[in-house]
Amino acid sequence: MVERVTVTAEAAAWLRRLAERHGPLMFHQSGGCCDGSSPMCYPRGEFQVGAADLLLGEVGDGVPFWISAAQYAYWSHTHLTVDVVPGRGSGFSVEAPEGVRFLLRSRLFTEAELAALDAAPPPSSGALPRAPIPLRATGDSTRRRPEGTTPPLPLPGAGGVVARGQ
Repeated sequence: MVERVTVTAEAAAWLRRLAERHGPLMFHQSGGCCDGSSPMCYPRGEFQVGAADLLLGEVGDGVPFWISAAQYAYWSHTHLTVDVVPGRGSGFSVEAPEGVRFLLRSRLFTEAELAALDAAPPPSSGALPRAPIPLRATGDSTRRRPEGTTPPLPLPGAGGVVARGQ
């Protein structure tokens, strides 16, 4: 199975340290303001994902890595590696006060990897039903799409871009 996102050993060690302090964690890559090219690491449940977010995979010890659909359109042909370097990143990400920041390193997928990914299901949307992800260390709280909410947007497929209103 081809992984879309992985983590370096040093970044995984930082994730373990941060999880001891903040509880279960999650990443989100939005491409917006405030170090928008850097992945933001939050306590799980502190950032609400939705229909415009895709779950690329999990890194470290089960840390979900989400990316906005708009960024996925740019990055879908690349393997992403979460790394950590000295320096201050965004004040919104949990590692910021520690004097380090997470960043992404990328490489193009090989033709074989792209073929395997094309044959696999697309990444899950934040609005699609999926196995609940515990929000807190107690495990008694989960996030699910509430009944009666807007159904998920279709994802772009091999046929091209999905137009509004479809």
